[in-house]
Amino acid sequence: MAEFPTTARVVIIGGGVVGTSTLYHLAKAGWKDCVLLEKNELTAGSTWHAAGNVPNFAGSWAVMNMQRYSAAMYRTLGDDVDYPMNYHVTGAVRLAHSKERMQEFEKVAGMGRAQGLQMDICTPEELQQYNPFMETHDLAGGMWDPLDGDIDPAQLTQALAKGARQAGGRIERFCPVIGMDRDGDEWIVKTEKGDIRCEKVVNCAGYYAQRVGEMFKPFGGRTVPMVVMSHQYFLTEPIPELEAWTKENGKKVAMIRDVDTSYYLRQEKTGLNLGPYERNCKAHWVTPEDPMPEDFSFQLYPDDLERLEYYIEDAMERMPLLGTSGVGRNINGPIPYAPDGLPMIGPMPGVKNAFEGHSFTFGIAQGGGAGKVLSEWIMHGETELDMWAVDPRRYTDYADHDYCLSKALETYGHEYAMHFPRHEWPAGRDKKLSPVDAKIRALGGQMGAYNGWERANWFAKPGDDTSEDSTHTWDRNGPWAARIKEEVEAVRDGVGVLDLPGFSRFKVAGSGADEWLRGLTTGSLPKIGRVGLLYFADSRGRILTEMSVTREAEDRFVLVTAASAQWHDRDWLEGQMPDNCAFTLEDWTDRMSTLIVTGPGSRALLGKLCDADLTLPWLSFQETEVAGGWAALLRVSFAGELGWEVHAENADIPAMYDAILDAGAVPFGMYALNSMRIEKGYRAWKGDLSSDYSLLEGGLERFIRFDKPQDFPGKSALLNEKQQGVKKQFVTLVVDADAQDAPYMAPLFHGDEVVGETTSGDWGYRVNKSIALGMLRKDLTEPGTEIEVEIYGQRRRATVQADQPLWDPQNERIRV
Repeated sequence: MAEFPTTARVVIIGGGVVGTSTLYHLAKAGWKDCVLLEKNELTAGSTWHAAGNVPNFAGSWAVMNMQRYSAAMYRTLGDDVDYPMNYHVTGAVRLAHSKERMQEFEKVAGMGRAQGLQMDICTPEELQQYNPFMETHDLAGGMWDPLDGDIDPAQLTQALAKGARQAGGRIERFCPVIGMDRDGDEWIVKTEKGDIRCEKVVNCAGYYAQRVGEMFKPFGGRTVPMVVMSHQYFLTEPIPELEAWTKENGKKVAMIRDVDTSYYLRQEKTGLNLGPYERNCKAHWVTPEDPMPEDFSFQLYPDDLERLEYYIEDAMERMPLLGTSGVGRNINGPIPYAPDGLPMIGPMPGVKNAFEGHSFTFGIAQGGGAGKVLSEWIMHGETELDMWAVDPRRYTDYADHDYCLSKALETYGHEYAMHFPRHEWPAGRDKKLSPVDAKIRALGGQMGAYNGWERANWFAKPGDDTSEDSTHTWDRNGPWAARIKEEVEAVRDGVGVLDLPGFSRFKVAGSGADEWLRGLTTGSLPKIGRVGLLYFADSRGRILTEMSVTREAEDRFVLVTAASAQWHDRDWLEGQMPDNCAFTLEDWTDRMSTLIVTGPGSRALLGKLCDADLTLPWLSFQETEVAGGWAALLRVSFAGELGWEVHAENADIPAMYDAILDAGAVPFGMYALNSMRIEKGYRAWKGDLSSDYSLLEGGLERFIRFDKPQDFPGKSALLNEKQQGVKKQFVTLVVDADAQDAPYMAPLFHGDEVVGETTSGDWGYRVNKSIALGMLRKDLTEPGTEIEVEIYGQRRRATVQADQPLWDPQNERIRV
């Protein structure tokens, strides 16, 4: 037996499918000096009792990419590492009871086609050919995925472990981690067998991830935002009819997912496996009276089948065979849930050289892809594809225990829910409130959450339907449509005011701050008293983030970025700071707020409220007083009209907001702002601006200074790409849309060939057109070129526009 390792390049904590997949991918890439630590035996946590379903279907582009990779990897893994595995690619049908569900299937099928997957939209009659024991009389239709299936979780984990060992990785079982320490740039991982010094450490501890996460708090960590849920599925006794069909056809029947009722039903040997996601769900280990045990390896909760009665009865009506056999075994085990039900894969917020790969509700389906993504983060500090959807930094300090519990219960109980574009989930709200939140709501504000901050999406009037049910549609029109139009017209013709709390805001000040920023950004810094846009690239020249910068002095800057980017951008900036530098970086996000005052009447309105020089040009900055309080005025407007951002201390915002309203401004919301920014072709972070695209592909060359001496990240990659030429290009499209506008990642077609994808879409109320922004194959980007965009299954004509805004193309209204 080899001696216990005292050093390693990487230590992975947790021996489930995700931990072993990460070790496997690291070892295969040549990172052999890596150690996985498991407190018990491999698979002892959620992995051993997992049902093992492996779908491709996902509503998220990033998650579909990850699951697609997993499924493809598993199809050859047994042969790759010479380990036998039970992997049944049976295909699966998803059932739709409504038009809206069919539209969701059409949307996901379109994303699948763009990723090379074939997902077929079916009539009820076509569904039955895949599972002849199923009743279909009450269905609107469904979807068929021929590559769906199930795999034995224990065999999968052992295969990954074998492959990792063969490639040089090491696994220490029965080795609990009991603490963490730091010595300079090294981690010291403390175990009952001894300490291991390493460069990087990874929390893959499954439902124990929060407990392991506490060990990192002394080094800048936070309480991991997750909850452990109880998930049950049961297996029936053998069913003779199913056994006979399988013997005759030489295969299993296809899995059924009745997503509207909320369960899956699949063949298990010659019986059935039913797994509901019940509304009356239950969390465990969330109160002092129900503490998490020190070790729950290979254990289950007591059966609680009463919670499942409704779903069992519904499933028996769907597939009467289910009612012909008794329950053979019930599984009721712990599974971790992040608030949105998606895993956390990536850098640990606030902690250098620490990573996370946990909170998987579908860990078997995602494990292969998760290991790939996590190994990329560890080895390269970036990933091949944009994985923001699962990045741990998407949650910040608002995600307390109350939030995590209420959201986990909501998400589990609506596991298969449709995520409509205007729907706001009600749980876990009101975590961060604007200084004028009560006023906004009194004015009719219908609120949405942005990094925990409540902002008005639109303003309702008496008699408007503001029910949650009214938002259960993919259509553009709803109670909000007339109000958005009115708000846009108020900004277009007069002056509007938008309360915008939660901008991520960083103050950078001190000697050397200017040169540091020059070495990071692709472009130039503005002059003192001016505002500019800074873009930051990764090593491949891909779009990492965008920030506006206000230069207050030679070496004093305010960086402002998207609300959701707070911890992403903070960690990245801090990670680039040199040791012992003379400048500082402070997060002022919670200290200040912003009011957007915009429209042709904004100069006259602000002239009544302050003595600032409102003739200063576009992209200027000045300090003044508004309604008795200090304010920074930035002459910029995301709405594409004459306007200013008013930045002020939180305590001063109420008086300023009242004064602006009293002077005649009309309140408008985020939906109106989104409509107006799309008319201007302005990009949104992690939609149009993502690391799936380079700055050159994104049409941002004007923000790149190739001739500056600083060797900013991505410079060589961008120079090479400029010489070679881009293969795709950012475009604005006018769409001959029907009732819906183009959603995120809708495929673009030229004939029957997928030639790109949308990155955002909305109705432009000033130009009275449906607009999509997107990425298109370079040879098709000439203005006037006609292509098609697939919107919820409908191919709609789209016309490429000139590389300029649709609204006010010369920016005359902004600069007036």
